[in-house]
Amino acid sequence: MSSIQRLNTADPGFRQTLKDLLAWESVSDDAVLGTVMEILSAVRRQGDSAVLEYSNRFDRMQATSMQELEISAQRLQSALAAIPAAEREALELAAARIRAYAEHQKMESWSYTEDDGTLLGQQVTALDRVGLYVPGGKAAYPSSVLMNAIPAKVAGVGELIMVVPTPDGEVNELVFAAAAIAGVDRVFAVGGAQAVAALAYGTESIPQVDKIVGPGNIYVATAKRMVFGTVGIDMIAGPSEILVVCDGNTDPDWIAMDLFSQAEHDEDAQSILVCPDADFIERLAASIERLMPQMERAPIISTSLSARGALIQVKDMDEAIDLVNYIAPEHLELSVEDPQAMAARIRHAGAIFMGRYTAEALGDYCAGPNHVLPTSRTARFSSPLGVYDFQKRSSLIMCSADGASELGKTASVLSRGEGLTAHARSAEYRIKD
Repeated sequence: MSSIQRLNTADPGFRQTLKDLLAWESVSDDAVLGTVMEILSAVRRQGDSAVLEYSNRFDRMQATSMQELEISAQRLQSALAAIPAAEREALELAAARIRAYAEHQKMESWSYTEDDGTLLGQQVTALDRVGLYVPGGKAAYPSSVLMNAIPAKVAGVGELIMVVPTPDGEVNELVFAAAAIAGVDRVFAVGGAQAVAALAYGTESIPQVDKIVGPGNIYVATAKRMVFGTVGIDMIAGPSEILVVCDGNTDPDWIAMDLFSQAEHDEDAQSILVCPDADFIERLAASIERLMPQMERAPIISTSLSARGALIQVKDMDEAIDLVNYIAPEHLELSVEDPQAMAARIRHAGAIFMGRYTAEALGDYCAGPNHVLPTSRTARFSSPLGVYDFQKRSSLIMCSADGASELGKTASVLSRGEGLTAHARSAEYRIKD
């Protein structure tokens, strides 16, 4: 059974205890760093041959050419045709909702013209090519395919390249079907740091991309961190998190299962309750104990709750809000009477699930907003993945003769003040006498 710890904000040393609980360092050890550096260097130098060598070694493949590792569009379509009708319907419904939400996020170009005829503005363009990493093998994350690929397509990305490992040749039909629904352009059965390297640097078969998105293991995360700058990346994600604020009037079984829903991801996931009602906390603890034996992933859930979970009693809802803004959780459930009023006071959270009926699990799959969210308190300064991550902005400046003359006077003074006389003379040439 799980021994989830109880905390009270009134306890001495609470803040330090909380800080220790939240601490998460996704730091690669020297062995991982060394392996990833070797792989990146080899792929950069040797291209396809290195990708083949590492794929055969790590995923126990027997491929002799990259052509064997490219998954055809026909293969994706056959997967879509072969999956059960209920699964296809669910994927298509989720995709439609994700697409509809993403359409609202598109940034548009804009400009304005000043009185003297000078035009200023911003031109928005999509990235040319994006790489999508998808975990493979027994792990099945078709939802991640949809969440990463659809915003890219809505943004207008020209080509989307998906990489997914197939260890021992094991493929997941749902992942292939999701790729077909999302409109992925090319798919390669390649994973690990070698896939990240191929996307970042390009090989004879895998084209270089402008940005790499999608989750992966420590080798993938380390590789993404190391190729950043050569290409863009979405984020370095830590373990999944949920924080539930409850006023004590929700069925404790519901809240227990909401906490389980993130704890079952892995042993490092974090599930936290914040509540002012001591009696409710006891009833929730009883629900956790009673429901745990029913869970297929009980050992993982129990370890997660024991190691990183907490039931925190606060003095009131004002203190709960302060605590939420400090923790900056990936997923925040507001299981309270007036969740919209409370949400207006939340400054830091990846996604906010409002009301007693809004389970976080809906957001993982089909609500519409993206499930790729900032973790490890990074919601203080970053946002969910969205269409805007696949668009970029160029500034527009077009001076009229009068505008160039007036702005040139200011630029001349400032550039000469910095000792940059070529800047000054460049501007001064355009100043009217």
